[in-house]
Amino acid sequence: MKKIFSVVLLALATLGLGSCKKSDDTAAVTGVWTRQAYFSGLARSGAVAFTINGKAYAGLGQNGIDTLGAFKDFYTFNPAVNSWTPVARFPGKGRYFATAFSDSQYGYVGTGYDGLNYLADFWRYDPAANKWTRIADFPAARYGAVAFTAKNTGYVGTGYNGSAQNDFYQYNATANTWTSIGYPGAKRQGASAFTINDIGYVMLGTANAAYPVDVYSYDPAANKWTQHRDLILHSASSTDGLDYDYHLVPRTNASTFTVGAMGYIALGSNGAVETDCWAYDPSVDTWTVKTAFTAATTSGGSGGAARTNGIGFGIGSLGYVGLGTNGTTRIDDLYQFDPNAVIQ
Repeated sequence: MKKIFSVVLLALATLGLGSCKKSDDTAAVTGVWTRQAYFSGLARSGAVAFTINGKAYAGLGQNGIDTLGAFKDFYTFNPAVNSWTPVARFPGKGRYFATAFSDSQYGYVGTGYDGLNYLADFWRYDPAANKWTRIADFPAARYGAVAFTAKNTGYVGTGYNGSAQNDFYQYNATANTWTSIGYPGAKRQGASAFTINDIGYVMLGTANAAYPVDVYSYDPAANKWTQHRDLILHSASSTDGLDYDYHLVPRTNASTFTVGAMGYIALGSNGAVETDCWAYDPSVDTWTVKTAFTAATTSGGSGGAARTNGIGFGIGSLGYVGLGTNGTTRIDDLYQFDPNAVIQ
């Protein structure tokens, strides 16, 4: 087997490797993308996804063709057999740019935009019964919000309802109530979030034609937000003496997932549709560039198409990214990402 060193060198030359010392930037770029079964529904962007017991559930979104441009169908992906299967249709209004999270038993989907209105309704999906049930509405209608799950509890915040927001709420499934937990970060929509060791991390997005560089984590045990390194070019001449370059990370509508003790963001848009993938290590608060989504996964192969407004989720030791739009065309594929594999 022949190693494709040109792909690695191109990724390094184009993106740079985030680290505390630029002398570390010669580390090998790792990660292999592999195409999976095509999504069973129509191509779409602005869909949602969540996982329960080793399976993913994805639906909603838009293709710009139907009456209001909003879908209501939902499907489950089983990675063990690499296949998609339809499940019960979403009973609320069709919508896009909704948000979703899950606990150990149920998936939760809500907010979004139906082509005319900002939405606040929220719904619970029971995979055992294949049934949707309406729960308490989110405190304020919006689209482009972000969600994460920590300690089996869901959190939803930010988004847009005429202006970008910087609020956050915890959902209590037992009491069926939403409680504000505040949020110290900048206003934004189209943000990204992932959970590592029951700590939720929130970052990226856009507001007022800018891309926020702040990163915050929320610890539900302490009910506390903590700020992390800004996503900027940081010079060693600064007072802390650190030297790193994360200025290519900020973007909106990226696909995110968690694998093990690392969080990942891929694709999205920052004035142009992005193709890169970054890994975050909370133990040292650093970002590392991984194999680009568009890179060939095997000798003679080809990577996925650049996109934004896709879905992302992690199952076991693998991440998954799919759907979305390149700006003109909606997409219906799915790719698997092995973060530690090396291109052969």
